Amino acid sequence: MPSSAGPGPDASNAAGLAADIERRLREAGTPARAAAARAYLKSSMEFAGVGLPGLRGIVRALLPRRPAMARGDLLAVVTELWARPLFECRLAASMLLVDHAEALTTADVALVERLIRESGTWALVDELAPVVMGGLVERYPELTAVLDRWAADGDFWVRRAALLSLLRPLRRGEGDFDRFARYADMMLAEREFFIRKAIGWVLRDTGRRRPDLVAAWLEPRIQQVSGVTLREAVKPLPPETAARMLAAYRARPRA
Repeated sequence: MPSSAGPGPDASNAAGLAADIERRLREAGTPARAAAARAYLKSSMEFAGVGLPGLRGIVRALLPRRPAMARGDLLAVVTELWARPLFECRLAASMLLVDHAEALTTADVALVERLIRESGTWALVDELAPVVMGGLVERYPELTAVLDRWAADGDFWVRRAALLSLLRPLRRGEGDFDRFARYADMMLAEREFFIRKAIGWVLRDTGRRRPDLVAAWLEPRIQQVSGVTLREAVKPLPPETAARMLAAYRARPRA
């Protein structure tokens, strides 16, 4: 189990390090950017107003990607950052988990799930699901049982995370498309935009390497699939295939 992969902050200093990151974020932010980000994400959280490049610079100046942080230090800093009232602190916590994902083990799934449940926005879920949980599932295939549970969860952000946790290997032309297809079928009738978009996103990225597989899954579901899903999914398909599917979608009977 990876637990001490290099120097990092002592766990007892995690609160001080998180406070330093928060201070730097607040100093780097602007009220105008904070208001724009809050409106864009439709969030009630407090925002410092720091762009992603600036946030990365602050985090990696203090905690670079290499050498990897020890697991205990990583979890301590992440927990301290997540508990702070600033959106960018939560995004910094997510970024640290992405940067040091190889330090995580199956024992950390409960924390990852808690963070996803508390995220309330794609801007955090989409950091945590594909790389952090997705990486864990690739290293520990038994965690697909957790994804099976997530796919039927009452929280649509958790269901979105189940879909996106399968994304990276599918994007490489590998991965468990049958499992994704099962989850997508379970959610196909949902009206939630972020579920429809996630299904389309995974299909789009899968289709870049395996267009025939995606087309074969989509075609018999034209009567059920949403326009949001379909428009994403057909982007990498051959033009004649995409045009045929879009025409069939437009011609389907409307309730």
